[in-house]
Amino acid sequence: MISQKILDKAEVLIEALPYIQRFNRKIIVVKYGGSAMTDETLKKNVIEDVVLLKLVGFKPVIVHGGGKEISSWLKRVGKESEFKNGLRVTDEETMEVAEMVLNKVNKELVSLIQTLGVKAVGVSGKDAGLLQVTRKSANGEDIGFVGDVCRVNPKLIYDLLEKDFLPVICPVGADETFHSYNVNADEAASAVAEALGAEKLAFLTDIEGVLYDKDDPSSLISRLTVSQARQMIADGHAGGGMIPKLQNCIDAINNNVSRVHILDGRVPHCLLLEIFTREGIGTMIFRDEEVQE
Repeated sequence: MISQKILDKAEVLIEALPYIQRFNRKIIVVKYGGSAMTDETLKKNVIEDVVLLKLVGFKPVIVHGGGKEISSWLKRVGKESEFKNGLRVTDEETMEVAEMVLNKVNKELVSLIQTLGVKAVGVSGKDAGLLQVTRKSANGEDIGFVGDVCRVNPKLIYDLLEKDFLPVICPVGADETFHSYNVNADEAASAVAEALGAEKLAFLTDIEGVLYDKDDPSSLISRLTVSQARQMIADGHAGGGMIPKLQNCIDAINNNVSRVHILDGRVPHCLLLEIFTREGIGTMIFRDEEVQE
């Protein structure tokens, strides 16, 4: 007799079917960061999720961070990390370390993907003019070589997707003089998703999603319109690092991205749970005019 456990597995696959059909051949950009990058088990889970998305017909693109590892390497060379308004102050030496570390992380992710049988290519935002930037300031203060993305040239990414590669993007951009700039990974992911007209943009974070009360994990909001997201910022319900993240979500949806998801990267297989189940586990943000499904 067939056990209930086996039947339950079949039910899960059937539940996933309409989502696989709907998003077949659609682009999904995954911003990969937080604890999911530093915990080896979580890292493996995330990469397995992305590989599965690729194998069932999605076109995933990864944009990764590496802030914790950059801080670690700066400490090794005897340099303290300095931040202003949440942005890393980046002088020439810090930029050199950051670019080295981010490229190292990039190739480690490419190798991990390829061990699972999917072809991946790691690229920097400097390659083929992918991320073109201007110098960013923090409330008028100079913070060095930190870039604001002013233009994305997505041709390289389209070419890689067309050739069946999984692109892995390192958030380093260049200005008009081809000088390297560190780019916030959330902003880089949003800019890439907008330029590609992605169906989905998923942020992996170290929180459950958007909380109505930031101190109460049980107040998770599973669905949020753009207007509601703006209201949360205005009302002060979104605090700290959630404000720029929500603003990135709003900007992405206003610029061709259909859905944005904020997920807890500490939950094993969070991407699959959010995309292929009715309930999901994080927060999905969408346009006001859309009928909630």
